[in-house]
Amino acid sequence: MEIIARASNLFDEVIVAVSTNYSKAYRFAEEERLAMVRETVSGLRGISVEPMGGGLLADFCRSHGADAIVKGLRSTIDYQYEAPMAAMNRHLTGVETVYLTADSRYSHLSSSLLKEVQALGGDVADYLPRSVMKRLEYKG
Repeated sequence: MEIIARASNLFDEVIVAVSTNYSKAYRFAEEERLAMVRETVSGLRGISVEPMGGGLLADFCRSHGADAIVKGLRSTIDYQYEAPMAAMNRHLTGVETVYLTADSRYSHLSSSLLKEVQALGGDVADYLPRSVMKRLEYKG
């Protein structure tokens, strides 16, 4: 959310692409994930939320007329992972990647860590939007 909010201050329009990675097991169905993101960003100007499906991000950007991809970085490891994809996306469609470094309060977080802590009974409410917490508590 922090990266999305900062991107909304830099760009007139921000499309949050909710992707599907078929090698991942999701706790929530795509429609639930879209609803959570839409609820969370509802107070921000210029933000829309779209399902990306399982195709290439570069193709999604081309079909939506996007000039840039915004990615949040927590560490140099994130950069090393993201840089080759940025180069390929630029090669495929000319879309540029803009990196925003995460606030230091969040640099140690990952979705895997938060899922594990929550599953073991730990309190992760400080790190998750209300719409996500509500659904996590419901699913138990």
